[in-house]
Amino acid sequence: MILRSLLFVPGDSPRKLERGAQSGADAIILDLEDSVAPQNKAAARERAAAFLADRPAPRGQPQVWVRINPLAEGGLEDLAAVMRMGPEGIMIPKVAHPRELAELSLMLDAFEARDPVAAPVRLLPVATETARAVLNLGAYGDIPIARLAGLTWGAEDLATALAARTNRDPGGCWAFTYRMARSGCLLAARAAGVLAIDTLYADFRDPDGLREDSRAAAREGFTGRLAIHPAQVPVINEAFSPAPEELAHARRVVAAFEAAPGTGVVGLDGKMLDIPHLRQARAILELSQAHGTEAEKPPENPG
Repeated sequence: MILRSLLFVPGDSPRKLERGAQSGADAIILDLEDSVAPQNKAAARERAAAFLADRPAPRGQPQVWVRINPLAEGGLEDLAAVMRMGPEGIMIPKVAHPRELAELSLMLDAFEARDPVAAPVRLLPVATETARAVLNLGAYGDIPIARLAGLTWGAEDLATALAARTNRDPGGCWAFTYRMARSGCLLAARAAGVLAIDTLYADFRDPDGLREDSRAAAREGFTGRLAIHPAQVPVINEAFSPAPEELAHARRVVAAFEAAPGTGVVGLDGKMLDIPHLRQARAILELSQAHGTEAEKPPENPG
């Protein structure tokens, strides 16, 4: 499934866990890392495991993922607690190279052998949190990792790693280094054939800014983004779903090619379209169908 919205929920907050489950997010991420105080880590781990165990069957929407701590800082204990409950995926922070995911995958093999689950647990690394990680983004296209579901990026830890005073330019946009990391994450995800998940939009009281920023990310090729508040979820879901006018145009492109079988070029609205346009149109329709937003409609007149 293509995940549009992935909502972080602090693993130590029962109220927020319940709200997250009802948010309409494609996935909720039970956070055991940054949103949990050090003294609450053990309790958050136990609560996350209990939340996973109490999910109704069959397990459907939203998917439930867990963000663990770095393996050297409690992540292995996190995995030991939650893996037997069968989360759909694990988000792992501070990944410097995809080789680390290959090693982690072997650990997950062992956990799944211990406690069989319905499907292999997937992985979503935060792939830009150190300078070394950014420089290694290109390796994701060269090292196949069967469990890899997507790549996402983050700017806050990267700024700390670079000893930067800020990760923004004077206009409030990402500074060049962070735009480079973001673009590298998108390119690496596409090279690996996995989801490209944009980072969070920090101001949860700014739905208009979130909508504009998310639509821009979708145009660039990102498939979804992280969320930090339930109010952001419907905005993100809408922004990463094809708009009605996009669907209408995609149907017309497909219809134009179907009306001229065997040709690689057609005319539509005074423009010449070739096979890449057809592939793009089909991808838009498939994306909409995947999210249940593409109604069964006859193709519009391609003329």
